[in-house]
Amino acid sequence: MKEQRKEALEYIINKKQIKTVFQPIISIRDGVILGYEALSRITCDSEINNPEDLFKIAREFNYLWDLELLCRTKALESAYKFMIPPFNKKLFINVNPNIMHDESFKKGFTKEFLKQYTIIPQNIIFEITERNVIEDLIGFKSTVSHYKSQEYNIAIDDVGSGYSGLNLISDVAPDYIKLDMLLIRNIHIDKIKYALVKGMVEFSKASNIKLIAEGIETYEELETIINLGVQYGQGYFIQKPDSVVKEISNDVLQAILDINIKKNQSERDCIFNTSIRNLCETTEIISPNVTIPKVYDIMKKNPGCFGLCIIDNDVPIGIITKDKLTLCLSGQYGYTLNQNKPISVIMDTNFLSVDCKTPVNIVASIAMSRPTEKIYDFIVVTEDNKYLGTVTIKNLLQKSIEIEISTAKHQNPLSGLPGNLMIEHKLNHYIDSNSKFSAAYLDIDNFKAYNDIYGFENGDLVIKLLSDILRNNISYDQFVGHVGGDDFLVILEDHKTENDFINIVRQFESEVLAFYNQKDIQNGYITTRNRSGKIERFPLITLTVAVINNRSQTFNNAVEISSILAGLKISIKRNKSKKVGLSKIQ
Repeated sequence: MKEQRKEALEYIINKKQIKTVFQPIISIRDGVILGYEALSRITCDSEINNPEDLFKIAREFNYLWDLELLCRTKALESAYKFMIPPFNKKLFINVNPNIMHDESFKKGFTKEFLKQYTIIPQNIIFEITERNVIEDLIGFKSTVSHYKSQEYNIAIDDVGSGYSGLNLISDVAPDYIKLDMLLIRNIHIDKIKYALVKGMVEFSKASNIKLIAEGIETYEELETIINLGVQYGQGYFIQKPDSVVKEISNDVLQAILDINIKKNQSERDCIFNTSIRNLCETTEIISPNVTIPKVYDIMKKNPGCFGLCIIDNDVPIGIITKDKLTLCLSGQYGYTLNQNKPISVIMDTNFLSVDCKTPVNIVASIAMSRPTEKIYDFIVVTEDNKYLGTVTIKNLLQKSIEIEISTAKHQNPLSGLPGNLMIEHKLNHYIDSNSKFSAAYLDIDNFKAYNDIYGFENGDLVIKLLSDILRNNISYDQFVGHVGGDDFLVILEDHKTENDFINIVRQFESEVLAFYNQKDIQNGYITTRNRSGKIERFPLITLTVAVINNRSQTFNNAVEISSILAGLKISIKRNKSKKVGLSKIQ
């Protein structure tokens, strides 16, 4: 059996029965591709079933260097096809830490060697897995320093799968940390995994080391890691490994956009009006049949004109920038060749168009991810797919900076939702505009007792659970705010009652049970001291919702609304406590 494994290994290496497939690693804020992980696959029928076993056997028979060399060469040869500029993405290559300091390995990654593949060191990331025990730690750390000085990047792979990850991170100070897929699997329903990744996000912020979540397979996992603040992701939900490099599908990009819209609700509802509609300016438009010289005359008469949008039946079909038009008409024959042509011949049909309700920060992220040659092109804004106006990059970035500053000042740090100042501003806005609205006050019942027994960290998770449920159930163009502690406020542009929140209450009261132990769930209560110091039984956490609207009453200000809601909430909670009727333990 041992001899057969060795023969199979030698056949694979000698016959070069290895191919490389690539899996994209993307920003899960905007869907932009960071780079690709190069993964090795066996191309022949063999007793060795998968790459992981292949490397274990290679180590057993001292063929690790030969196999690494083969895989690395195949990866670079395959990457060469798509790494040629302007395709300037990162290439993640798995490396066994025990061979990194081998002189032969170092020779394989000199700048001169990479030149033949037109790849620069800054675009090579060595993935070092924590599953491999490092035999020569001093030599390894010296080697890592060597590669960093040569402008290579380092990623720690499979963090969360073993027990040596923190020490390895401390020793290496990597550029990226890849969270193991087992840590990501079902993270949306596993509070321990959720807490661990939340801690890694905080570490990432403090250390400036970027996180990559591996093995994302479901929408729910993607949504959770986006809401936690992980920067990058990869996995089957995003795209399966393939020998051909592909664009990310529109469905995945739309999912990322939708989740981020919900996540950034606080930014949309800050003291600034932040939908792109509010930056939109009505600019001159032209039909696709207008001749190129006529368009040039229009721009020439208006020195401040940065470009024009081409409209057909109220729908934007293209744009023309001043720079592109000038380029087309330049040269000895430029004007002559284009003088009788319509603008539709040279217009750019691959332009950025966004709906007027899209938040400014999302538009800025998309705009900045465009190719370099288009990054300063103006943005077309539509309403119901019809032309509304345009936004310049200058105005977009100025507003984005304002939003970032405002958000940092006025959002709740735990939930990321708008705080009291924004809540007051929003309520006063509805009162002043005389438009119909409802205000719902949501308060978690028996939260203090839960906090006393289970601790503030679990209490934070309960609050985060409610904020996530509200984000997912309330449309992004409505308002969700976090008053503080376990109190939330929702403002809806319609007349609603408590009955409209039944599904939210049921979902929260069902999912919050995951934060209790089985004994307390079976009892239906927890036991702790009350505010007077006496032992008392407290029911499990529930949710109280108090709702008022302006269907038949008017309000003078936000303070009045808050006072009415507070009184209504106390009345509802008192009635609920009478029904429960748990007795004190003497």
